[in-house]
Amino acid sequence: MAGASQRFEKVAVIGGGGYVGAVLVPRLLEEGYDVVVLDLFIYGEEPLAAVRANPRLTVIKGDVRDQGTVRQAVHGCDAVIHLACISNDPSVELDPQLSQSVNFDSFGPCVKIAKAAGVRRFIFASSGSVYGVSDSPQVTEDHPLVPVSLYNKYKAACEPVLFAEQSPSFTTVAIRPATICGSSPRQRLDLTVNILTNHAVNNGKITVFGGTQMRPNLHMQDMVDLYCLLLTVPDEKIAGKVFNAGYQNYTVADTAKVIREVVRQEMPEKGEIEIVTTPSDDIRSYRINSDKIQRELGFVPRHTIEDGARDLIKAFQAGKLPDSMNDIRYSNIKMMKAIQLK
Repeated sequence: MAGASQRFEKVAVIGGGGYVGAVLVPRLLEEGYDVVVLDLFIYGEEPLAAVRANPRLTVIKGDVRDQGTVRQAVHGCDAVIHLACISNDPSVELDPQLSQSVNFDSFGPCVKIAKAAGVRRFIFASSGSVYGVSDSPQVTEDHPLVPVSLYNKYKAACEPVLFAEQSPSFTTVAIRPATICGSSPRQRLDLTVNILTNHAVNNGKITVFGGTQMRPNLHMQDMVDLYCLLLTVPDEKIAGKVFNAGYQNYTVADTAKVIREVVRQEMPEKGEIEIVTTPSDDIRSYRINSDKIQRELGFVPRHTIEDGARDLIKAFQAGKLPDSMNDIRYSNIKMMKAIQLK
């Protein structure tokens, strides 16, 4: 039973076996929620192993495109956190038809099913990357959406689909997070801070592709804190709204320097870590302004990319990320190629 201050008792986390979900689900259980996870678990079921025996957790292994499975997952739930997608640009481009079916075509039916089932709040993980390429110093929620990839395009297209279902009894909100960093039981090492930390620790050298591209960052713990906050705020504060959620906007080159310094401090035995810069055709460059979420919801991130790097260093030192330079589990694109999901 959720605590008296909480408005919801049972939360469905769609895509709860992924990078963020594997940290969020245990946190929701700690907070006293009953939790239902719907996920295909293409990266394995181990990420939720630590909480699998919790009597308040229900795990459904299934596909978000199967409407019967979605009905089963949201039945009896009063809130949904929708994280499910084929994540990151190259994975989406690998099979555009598959990506459209998972990231966009399944979304509208999922929202409608949740609404019909009596769900009262639907929280959607959109993406800060929907802004595409922008040299604006202040990319607020009103900034034009200029997606430069199918991943961005589908995330942007889902937002109006969600808000079309907004009603007094069905509160909808979309979050546009920055690039997440830090450790997770379903570790990704294909995200900027995580890639650079892995290379600094395990390769002794950081290769920066381009480097001038601006990227916004957000620590995993802050992302999870935000989802928990969104389950407690009054309807009128979030109904039909979009919020950016980011913290530090750094160039990739500056991020590499920060990571190098953290590794120097935490692992002096590594010696000098070289930063090598090579050309890149990755044009994505944008920063996001997160004043609105601070102003309207009081959300202020508390963790830095330095903290994210330190989390990963601890995981490496504890032997939790074996064969981190080669194992395909840590890379979405490599895993998607290997399993050939249809």
